[in-house]
Amino acid sequence: MAIAYVLINSDLGSDETIISGAKDILSGQPEIQYEIQGVYGVFDVVLKLISEDAANLRSVITNKIRRIPQVQSTLTMMVIDEQEKS
Repeated sequence: MAIAYVLINSDLGSDETIISGAKDILSGQPEIQYEIQGVYGVFDVVLKLISEDAANLRSVITNKIRRIPQVQSTLTMMVIDEQEKS
């Protein structure tokens, strides 16, 4: 099982738009479970993704989530498989 945390920096005031856009993208990906929340701090949105297919997960992050127009930058952290249950 692949788990990824994506930390997103957005244009000022566009966090709700990014959350909505990510939900639209991910609703078309039934094999990916997700949680998404706006946060205070260095990043504006935190997205947790879970899938059995790591390659598909990376593709969705790279080709869809990061291309939402108001996304300025992302930091993606993939969980190490051997340590995910620690």
